[in-house]
Amino acid sequence: MDPYDSDSSLEDEDFTETATLLGYPSEEIIDDTISHLGGWPSWPDDATPPPGEFANCKVCNRPMALLLELHGDLPDDFPTDERRLYIFGCSRKACVRKPGSVRALRATKKVKLEEQAEEENKDAETDERKADEAQESTPAPPKQDLGASLFGAGALTGNISANANPFSSQAGDNTNNDANPFATPAPSTAPPKPSSANNLSETFADKVRISNPNQLPSKPPSNFKPITPPEESGPLNPWPDQSAFPPPYPNYYLDADYETLDRTPPTIPENVTIDNTEDPASAGGKDAELKDTFESELDKAFLRFSTRLAHNPEQVLRYEFRGEPLLYSYVDEVGKRLHHSHHSQQGHVATAGGAGASSKIPRCEYCGSERVFELQLVPHTISVLEDGREKLGLDAKEDAGMEWGTIILGVCGKDCGPKEVGVTGWREEWAGVQWEELMK
Repeated sequence: MDPYDSDSSLEDEDFTETATLLGYPSEEIIDDTISHLGGWPSWPDDATPPPGEFANCKVCNRPMALLLELHGDLPDDFPTDERRLYIFGCSRKACVRKPGSVRALRATKKVKLEEQAEEENKDAETDERKADEAQESTPAPPKQDLGASLFGAGALTGNISANANPFSSQAGDNTNNDANPFATPAPSTAPPKPSSANNLSETFADKVRISNPNQLPSKPPSNFKPITPPEESGPLNPWPDQSAFPPPYPNYYLDADYETLDRTPPTIPENVTIDNTEDPASAGGKDAELKDTFESELDKAFLRFSTRLAHNPEQVLRYEFRGEPLLYSYVDEVGKRLHHSHHSQQGHVATAGGAGASSKIPRCEYCGSERVFELQLVPHTISVLEDGREKLGLDAKEDAGMEWGTIILGVCGKDCGPKEVGVTGWREEWAGVQWEELMK
């Protein structure tokens, strides 16, 4: 069993499968062409691009390169939502390791389920049939008594019946929704998932399963003040032209499989060490004790992180909606926010509805719902993207390279967005970056 790793129950003689879905880069085109590393972003069908401000690094205020686009439909949890997830990063020398140099977006569009569209069609047909029957059964009105009408002898009292409007319940469009690269079909008792136009084969989208259905997100605090969603805030700056962006990373599609852990722990490279940030000679007494505790926690987190990834070293992405991220460190800002100190050996983190509620992923700024973990990028992503860019001779002059250990994406637990069918809403989500500056 891996050091500091308690969530792997080795039931098989040689290995076990976990609930985490791993993404692997592929240069070959696969059925799910939406999910990919690098390249240029694409938007949901008929969707207006996101507001231009979402394209910019919060440090230099210039457009960033796309790191990930993911087809994120979750029919078991959000059967009427089409979802896409995006992570952008700035690797300019002045911006690396600074807050705001990595940003995440979520696109959500309401669609009609196939069953709902069929019901609306049936309702429209029923209304039209009733209208026709009413028209046929209504007796012809009596002829008007012109004499009585013209000479004041009293108006006729015949009752003329108006026909029902056959268009009072129009049939809605049956909006097709691609199968989720990250979700299995809903059970028979669950609402039907949107129809699929592509009939995707075994790709990242098909292999997702919801294995950890936590409780529903709690209500926001009484003092919560929501941010106005982009679609309600009036005119917005347009998304920049491609010429404004740095050279893109090469496009890699994502293949996927569930994580398997070998019974025999893999070997961690011997050259992995901790960079001591303090002078040992100056540390003494309480300071030395705190330093030892710091390094111990750092060792635990990084050893667990490295050992776990070494089971499947080609992975670039770890996905488990409402799951738990694999922390790179327990002592940086993100690690302190998410790590349960009383569960340090297990590597547990605080997510919506879990323990340690005072230290967790920030709430959704738009609706106040608790955010939950959905995915994280891991270091092999950097090797794949930067090596690919270098091979193509696309190095940017100001590019200092990516220097993070992991990027953790937390998303709104209610998948908030526009309620109107067919309207795409854009939301910035929480990107927790754990930098590699403490390692060498």
